[in-house]
Amino acid sequence: MTMQLKPIGKINCQNGQFNIQVDEAYRAGLLEVNQFDTLQVLFWCHYMDKKEMRSMLVFDQPYKHSPEKMGVFATRSPVRPNPIALTAVSVLNVDAEAGIITIPYIDAEDGSPLLDLKPYTPSIDRVKNTQPPAWSAHWPTCVEESGEFDWAAEFVNAQ
Repeated sequence: MTMQLKPIGKINCQNGQFNIQVDEAYRAGLLEVNQFDTLQVLFWCHYMDKKEMRSMLVFDQPYKHSPEKMGVFATRSPVRPNPIALTAVSVLNVDAEAGIITIPYIDAEDGSPLLDLKPYTPSIDRVKNTQPPAWSAHWPTCVEESGEFDWAAEFVNAQ
């Protein structure tokens, strides 16, 4: 099986400003996106797209309170067999003509290739009763609270 991904734009993260730039060929797809206050963004972690990183499946303790070893599928690490990232973002503004979606923050690198956008819809995307592992139970329960949380203090090898 051969698979082919084609970026539809890129993520811009410069000087504390964040936006999603949709290539001109795909801007018609932004029609009515401005009706949503939250989007799911799929992007390629291009700095992690290395053969040796794609084969890493088990990691030493990534979070201070987590188990000593964790499988890649139990983490949100950008080091993955396919370095695809998914994150929810709040929408501040949509300029469909220019192809720019202004957002307050995204956990992407500047220039990350944009793979897809999907509207966040609570009827499909929200899980009402979910139970995180005990070691991460103190993490924020929603994206709105995550911005104020000291994420750096959670990682074993915080930069």
